[in-house]
Amino acid sequence: MKKYFVIGNPIDHSLSPKLHNYWFKENNINATYDKKKIDETDLKSIILKVKEKKINGINVTVPFKKKVIAYLDKLSPEAKQTQSVNTITLSNNNLVGYNTDIFGFMRAIKNLNFKIEGKKIFILGAGGVVPSIIFALKQMSVSKITISNRTRQKADDLKNLFENLNVKDWGDIPEFDVIINATSLGLKNEKINLDLSKVKNNKLFYDVIYNPTETNFLKKGKELGNMTENGKNMFIFQASAAFKLWHGEEPKYNSEILKFLNND
Repeated sequence: MKKYFVIGNPIDHSLSPKLHNYWFKENNINATYDKKKIDETDLKSIILKVKEKKINGINVTVPFKKKVIAYLDKLSPEAKQTQSVNTITLSNNNLVGYNTDIFGFMRAIKNLNFKIEGKKIFILGAGGVVPSIIFALKQMSVSKITISNRTRQKADDLKNLFENLNVKDWGDIPEFDVIINATSLGLKNEKINLDLSKVKNNKLFYDVIYNPTETNFLKKGKELGNMTENGKNMFIFQASAAFKLWHGEEPKYNSEILKFLNND
């Protein structure tokens, strides 16, 4: 029986095991998928188990998407550009890191039927999935990307990876069409300490967090008369891309999967 894991810290919120095990059943794949909370000191040993074929594949979530790179042999072009890995496979005895978050975000936005081309984007956060979102947004030809992080240096560091990136101090709100919460604020129902009361309506409030389904950030966006969307579709689409890398086929996506996950 094949074994797969998602690793991170925190990890309790992850629905990856529920989704992948559902797909295993649907596709008659003899495998299990579980979540594992680890510390940075555990990274090397767990990734080595993929090379030893004791584990068949790993998904990576915060805060290890960049830290795992040191233990891999190769990176896909997207993983190299973003310095972010969320899927690990073994190919020709090489540990290969991929970034399926880019695909996941792009598919999720397209699924919304929201015209993002030419829009001004404001991203909260600078770690984890942010490089992937910036990469995807550039592919989708947005007009301007501004980021803000509680620790400004982390936001400034992303300028080394991406050209024409604007950085604002935390608390400064630029003009935007789309605001994306890519921080972990909201996982435990925290509120984001930003004054968004002057934001006009008809914007898109997007939260990468998918569990809980509606964060305080999204509630605020809705109160202000804006379109809101959580990260559940992004999560499903990035997972489907990882599934295809591991098993050679893309699992079906339908409304039943959303219902299944929403029942958690």
